[in-house]
Amino acid sequence: MTSRATALRALACLDLTDLADSTSQEEATRLIARGQTAFGPVAAICIWPAFVSGASQRLRGSKIRLATVINFPAGGEDIERAVDDTREALRDGADEIDLVMPWRALLRGDPALPRAMIEAVAQCLPSGHRLKVIIESGELSDPAYIDAASRIAIEAGAHFIKTSTGKTPVSATPAAARVMLKAIKEMGKPVGFKASGGIRTLADAQVYLDIADEIMGPDWARPETFRFGASGLLDALLAALKEDGA
Repeated sequence: MTSRATALRALACLDLTDLADSTSQEEATRLIARGQTAFGPVAAICIWPAFVSGASQRLRGSKIRLATVINFPAGGEDIERAVDDTREALRDGADEIDLVMPWRALLRGDPALPRAMIEAVAQCLPSGHRLKVIIESGELSDPAYIDAASRIAIEAGAHFIKTSTGKTPVSATPAAARVMLKAIKEMGKPVGFKASGGIRTLADAQVYLDIADEIMGPDWARPETFRFGASGLLDALLAALKEDGA
């Protein structure tokens, strides 16, 4: 695959993200404008819940989906709060919910709690909306925990499983992606994969697309099944596309 083809493929699968602590409504608005590129729109923008209502109005009629984060970034264990926050985000116009699994419960031997939270949030989503469950793979570290978290999320109703919040020392890694994609493959359910955290270059994106092609097949990774969660990746993709078209 050429660099241009890879860049176009990655762009179409990009969740353009701004979850900086200092982000404002104005910056969220600029993010929407950035997502409408000369080479096509990104798959989604991902912003804080506080900015969803305004973004929803600006995205009306757009192909770009609106994602927000719940239980983020700490991955707390309050199921009722996660449900309440999800319902509010949906009322404000969110299309996709990126939920942080309470992964610490899994580490202490309590898989029932993360399963219960994911199930409760999944039940809130209307048809056509997507739940992406962040397993925080860098904190789980052991492949056995990454596999267990992936399977719990899939069984509990996730539409995507996602590597990371991007707020921990270790975010997405190719090794974690392999474990997660193999879990999706073996479970046999229509669940997507999202690589998030530390993906900044075209070469980074190529690594994850290659892994998906290897495990899931060459036609599997598309916006409905595969996403990148990133802020800086867009600039790298656009630079590659402009250079290729020069």
